[in-house]
Amino acid sequence: MNATADRDILELVHRLMHDYRSLKYRSLRSGSPEITHMDSKVLSHLDGQPGASQRELVVRSGRDKAQVARLIKGLRDRGLLSAKVDDNDRRSVRLSLTERGRTVQRALRKQDERLKAKAIAGLSDSELKRLYELLSRVRDNLVSQEI
Repeated sequence: MNATADRDILELVHRLMHDYRSLKYRSLRSGSPEITHMDSKVLSHLDGQPGASQRELVVRSGRDKAQVARLIKGLRDRGLLSAKVDDNDRRSVRLSLTERGRTVQRALRKQDERLKAKAIAGLSDSELKRLYELLSRVRDNLVSQEI
């Protein structure tokens, strides 16, 4: 394969992710209450890790403390998150989804499942497995080797 084809593959992966995020953002903007991409990431994380701390969200998201604090405040103000001081470390706050937050998270999960199903429609199990293997190898090449 030549250098042009190599660029075309990575450009296709870039366009694929751009299209996926664009469709996801569009569905998020049409929801109620309005949810951003980062809001959805926090809700998803807390759905699987109830009681996570703000510090854990900072590490997981790669965002700075102030950004995460504003994000959490916005979600709490909209009634999607509750916060409780950690009994073992009073400096830490444990975050959980409220009932409203769980309802929104379920709707987000359903939207995401529909979008993922649309993306892989018509691919066989063996094609999906092979695609996953190939993309994993490409990613491993990028993160494990010096340029």
